[in-house]
Amino acid sequence: MRDDAATAIQLRDYRPNAFAIDEIALTFDLLANKTRVHARSSIRRIGGGGEPLVLNGIGLTLERIAVNNEALDGDSYSLSATHLTLHNAPDVFTLEVETLIDPGANTALEGLYMSGGRFCTQCEAEGFRKITYALDRPDSLSRFWVRIEADKFAFPTLLSNGDPIEAGDLDQGRHFAVWRDPHPKPTYLFALVAGAFDTIHDTFTTGSGKRVSLAIHVDLGEAEKAHYAMDALKRCMAWDEDVFGREYDLSVFNIVAVRDFNFGAMENKGLNIFNAAYILADAQTATDADFEAIESVVAHEYFHNWTGNRITLRDWFQLCLKEGLTVYRDQEFTADQRSRLVKRIKDVRMLRARQFTEDAGPLAHPVRPTAYAKIDNFYTATVYEKGAEVIRMLQRLIGADAFARGMSLYFDRCDGTAATVEDFIACFQETSGRDLSPFMAWYNYSGTPAVSVERRFDAESGVLELTLSQSNPRNAGALATIPLEIGFVSEDGAILSTRLGENAGDAISHAVTFETAQKILHFSGLTAAPIPALLRGFSAPVTLKLDLTSRELLIQMAHDPDPFTRWEAGQTLYREAILPEQPPSDGDLDRLADALRGELARAAHDPAFTALALRAPDLNELLQATPTPDPDAIHARRHALRAGLAQRLRAALEAIVEQPRHEPFSPAPRHAAQRSLKSAAIDLLAALNLEDLIAAQFDHAQTMTERMATLEALGQIEGPGFDLALHTFYERWREEALVIDKWFSVQASAPRLNTLARVKALSAHPDFSLRNPNRARALIASFAMRNPLAFHAADGQGYAYVAEMAGRADALNPALAARLLTAFENWRRFDPGRQAKAKAALTHLQDQAGLSANARDVIARALA
Repeated sequence: MRDDAATAIQLRDYRPNAFAIDEIALTFDLLANKTRVHARSSIRRIGGGGEPLVLNGIGLTLERIAVNNEALDGDSYSLSATHLTLHNAPDVFTLEVETLIDPGANTALEGLYMSGGRFCTQCEAEGFRKITYALDRPDSLSRFWVRIEADKFAFPTLLSNGDPIEAGDLDQGRHFAVWRDPHPKPTYLFALVAGAFDTIHDTFTTGSGKRVSLAIHVDLGEAEKAHYAMDALKRCMAWDEDVFGREYDLSVFNIVAVRDFNFGAMENKGLNIFNAAYILADAQTATDADFEAIESVVAHEYFHNWTGNRITLRDWFQLCLKEGLTVYRDQEFTADQRSRLVKRIKDVRMLRARQFTEDAGPLAHPVRPTAYAKIDNFYTATVYEKGAEVIRMLQRLIGADAFARGMSLYFDRCDGTAATVEDFIACFQETSGRDLSPFMAWYNYSGTPAVSVERRFDAESGVLELTLSQSNPRNAGALATIPLEIGFVSEDGAILSTRLGENAGDAISHAVTFETAQKILHFSGLTAAPIPALLRGFSAPVTLKLDLTSRELLIQMAHDPDPFTRWEAGQTLYREAILPEQPPSDGDLDRLADALRGELARAAHDPAFTALALRAPDLNELLQATPTPDPDAIHARRHALRAGLAQRLRAALEAIVEQPRHEPFSPAPRHAAQRSLKSAAIDLLAALNLEDLIAAQFDHAQTMTERMATLEALGQIEGPGFDLALHTFYERWREEALVIDKWFSVQASAPRLNTLARVKALSAHPDFSLRNPNRARALIASFAMRNPLAFHAADGQGYAYVAEMAGRADALNPALAARLLTAFENWRRFDPGRQAKAKAALTHLQDQAGLSANARDVIARALA
């Protein structure tokens, strides 16, 4: 039976558990198509009223149920498609439930399923109910004891949460292992893995001297590709002790990489299960972006040990409490490991591309939603990336010291509990002595606040007046607490020191908290009108309307002390040159080229920053910045601008591209930064259709970063070079699944005339499968989310294709289908013709029989 019934769940309706399950003992008899699960639970009533015990369960065959060792008859309980109800539950008792499940037929990849001939689990958010009947909610915390039995030859490795306590052989070639997790946890953190792996081992000694055994389990023959992930794990374990004082609390830590996974990874206590894409990497098969992503995701899942596991959630509405907070922590880790300024700009780019778009469309929701139909559909950029920005703003508002003490208080006070956002904020209110109730608006409202600035300079008094106004396009009247970091440079590029208010001292940067509809600021000590920067470091996730002239932006781009402000000035100049219908003048192009030439001259200091400065805003961002965008026209103007700049900078760009590299490959940030600059130069030169030059670079590429950069560049050029390179690439890497994902993705995202026809043909390729989320995302999601020119084609065929493929995916994997459908989140921004075709594609899919609750939820919200 399909899980089709999804009624809206409201935050206001939360009620505490009526029962506690203190201990759960699970025994698994693993067979691919007939796994037997025996669950023995110690249960006690903690609420009054004598209500029945209602357990969640989906797709289970109930074999036996007993209370205190006595089998129950049919009158004592009732079954539905989603629940088991025990009508007359005692106040204290032991419940035994035996169920049968079919992991081999589980294509949704939730609960217990098979991947590459191995058993694995995914229980977040509501997958445990597909394993056995349980209180499958995050505020039900239990200690787990797990016994796994399986064929020893086929499944030599048996893993679960916690510490191993026993193992041995059984009759008929089978064996067993017993695991016990001493830490109470909700069902969504349960994990089990059984299979044959290649494994690498290491150890980590904690600050208190405890020796922890580390292991990463990967596909047979792939062990050498797991060493970078192991190095990242040890670094983030040490970092969490140094920065947050958090020590690991078990004797073992296992990571398992699987091929079929709906997400990036899962933080199950002591047994992290990863999409193989975020574990496997070596010099030949992985790009620098892959190495950085592995470092980030390994850290993210490890950091969940405290922010998510030791302290979990009262209910799913609090999802940002673990995800937003942990994204903040992994961002800080990467910033410390690499370049803090480059990391900040990359995070802002991702936030604007994913979350700002989400906030502006029909799928918008607050950081803490107030209602949901399917919680799976709320693992969004708003919860993750905007949730992290909220934590970053909190740190800015109360200061580093009060923030650090607040985090320590949170860890101490809430350890072992299922917490809420209010519990979290209360800790910082206590350590800072500040009323943070206005700050809660960031959790309660959707939409991206807009800050408008009017400036007036009085030359006689040397005072600059800034009038700030804030608004929220989605929530009229909603006010946010907005931290601004304000500073100035002069017309000749000098960094200025000013006074804010009458009694303040001179400073080159001013931290201002803006939480009213309007605020007027006076800066004194000036001899001429300065050039203001109000959002240094991107101090808040807002849009800023500040009327700087092109000349002022060029000065800011060259001289502001804040790297984000310099980068943002350049991006603004790009947007102002691309978005107007009239093309920029030769003078405008000359000035922007001169500014970029200055960045190239400084490239030796920070090549990764220069690489970011060279790249124009992508088409998705430009579409979002236009009220009713025309994708074809904006793409053409963007291409023309890039061609004009590339022509002016050609000599310098070609020098970067042709500079020989003789040092051996290293994923270290210094080496990656050089490759990022070369990739950016290749990307810009592609606007000149230099197919021979770029094809030669492909032929001589020494790293996957260079191969992919040249493939993407050839994909921009309407010539034979792209197909020739694709053939060479496929023949070399056809046995490497993760590399072939890149081969599918680069074709789906290429802005070429025949992309949709190519993508449709690839849908029938022998290497394509909707059963593998990585492969489906590589083709369909890349087309829908990374190729707006083709997806938003005026004939509507892009919409029809994605809707059709989402419908096909839905029959196998509803979570995957729902994620593909989020590509329609901004369909109402376009012209009436495109709107009609997008709506027709969605409504046609909505009428499809048997559509899952996940897909129906996204479609209904998109059409609302």
